[in-house]
Amino acid sequence: MGLFSRRRSARAESSTDVPAGRSARAETLAYLREFVATRVGVEAYVEPRTNVTPTTLMLVATDGEWTRRKVPDERTAAALARDLQIPVYDVQRTGYPQRVRDWNSRQRIERRRRATELG
Repeated sequence: MGLFSRRRSARAESSTDVPAGRSARAETLAYLREFVATRVGVEAYVEPRTNVTPTTLMLVATDGEWTRRKVPDERTAAALARDLQIPVYDVQRTGYPQRVRDWNSRQRIERRRRATELG
């Protein structure tokens, strides 16, 4: 028996908490459509696969709010962006927009402020 060939437990195989296959794709597409429809100026950034993470599609709104979802590959990511009718960029060529860093900083400040108010 190989190091990684142990069988999964029956509990892990029968988990209904995580959607799979077509269901997961439909939920992801619905989520991305909702994000685009409820935010202004959304753009897509394709993040390449690494040894640690799969290829992802990052959607960024004008105010810097962002979301990220796994996609099978770069081609699928570009097709999704076209379907959503938003511009798509390769993050390796363009980098991340400054508004993402600004939004993250604002969120960090808000979390600290809430923590000091509660504590």
